[in-house]
Amino acid sequence: MLFMVIERFRDDDMIPVYERLRDSGRMLPEGLTYLGSWVEPNFSRCFQLMECDDLRLLQQWTLGWRGCGVTFEIVPVVGGQETRDVVAPFLE
Repeated sequence: MLFMVIERFRDDDMIPVYERLRDSGRMLPEGLTYLGSWVEPNFSRCFQLMECDDLRLLQQWTLGWRGCGVTFEIVPVVGGQETRDVVAPFLE
């Protein structure tokens, strides 16, 4: 399954998160795959695309980032091609 992880940086300050990333890496548990990320120009949010089959891995990963000023919103998403395949039979 794919998940869009929306990180919000406290006070638009991403420095504590980037320091932890530099020092410890992404800290992904086995089975959780990082696919890519995008950051807003004002540094208030980061959007990460992740993949896993066990939601507990996302829970484990977010717990590892406690204390550095970031909160997480985790949204299950479906890829565009897969969505087109589902919608196609309903098109006129």
